[in-house]
Amino acid sequence: MGRRRVATAALGFGVVTVAALAVTASLGLHWNQRSAEPVVPAAEFATTPMKRETLVAYSTVDAQISYGAGWPISVRSQGVVTWLPAAGKVIRRGETLLRVNDTPIVLLYGDLPAYRQLTEGTEGNDVREFEENLSALGYRGFTVDRIYSKSTVDAVKRWQKDLGLPESGTVEPDRVLYATRPVRIAGRLVRVGATVPADVLTGSGTRKVVTAEIETADAAWATAGTTVSVLPASGKPVPGKITSVSEPSNAGADTEAGTSKIKLVVSVENQKALPAGGAGISIRHTEQERRDVLTAPVTALLALAEGGYGVEVVADGTSRIVAVEVGMFSGGRVEVSGAGLEADTLVRVPK
Repeated sequence: MGRRRVATAALGFGVVTVAALAVTASLGLHWNQRSAEPVVPAAEFATTPMKRETLVAYSTVDAQISYGAGWPISVRSQGVVTWLPAAGKVIRRGETLLRVNDTPIVLLYGDLPAYRQLTEGTEGNDVREFEENLSALGYRGFTVDRIYSKSTVDAVKRWQKDLGLPESGTVEPDRVLYATRPVRIAGRLVRVGATVPADVLTGSGTRKVVTAEIETADAAWATAGTTVSVLPASGKPVPGKITSVSEPSNAGADTEAGTSKIKLVVSVENQKALPAGGAGISIRHTEQERRDVLTAPVTALLALAEGGYGVEVVADGTSRIVAVEVGMFSGGRVEVSGAGLEADTLVRVPK
């Protein structure tokens, strides 16, 4: 059975393929002119056991850590900005978002923006939203409903006193700002001393997310809900899930030359496992997996003269060539099957 040692070449994502070419030069082999086969010095080879294992092939893409898309924070108060929070600070319900004319503008939670003055007798969904916040901040003595009652006025006065504000019992719309959740300050849009109304800050979510940009042709696996692994530069893989995928867009100015790409966002439950910065981080997706298969080093493969591949099995001081069917390649190993082959079978490989 004629045979040749074969070379291997690495593909993207850690997958390898076999090239049906001899690597006699790299292995220091010479040719027997009568048999046209390489004569292999015994010292050039060693033996290694075959084994059963799981082979996995991955798609891996570079990624970054961020806090998601930011948005501008605008205030309607008339005056001068006298205090701004630092970038990175997280503002929660009841805390001061900024100060205008040395008076706090307070963050509250809700979907409905403040659009009118709240005073005794006012009714509406905005009253309920404000009273829900007042109750969540620990103020009592009123009913959370759609009516701004006398008992609400009394609770508001206590709230205003705690903030160092005049105890009017009335809530002006430019003194509160609603968001659906805590706000992380991504950056300042104005300096202290600027006049308002204006966009003053950029806000973002408080949870870190992982983002990546992938060529559309390589992104068939990138769909919302797909489970992936996030790989920090140092540390163990962290489970994540794709939460959003953008529509394809051309990266190049010239639409014919530009490459279509998508952007994806991955949420990570274990926030502590993500580094503060995004240097060296990547996203990994399992493309293919073969469990409990018999494998050998790729370098053990021989290209047979009659076609196909084989391995040289060594046992009891002798060797024989066994033809094999090859399957998946990954990480320098190949799935094989052949007559009499099993885990711990010794095969010959180059040193």
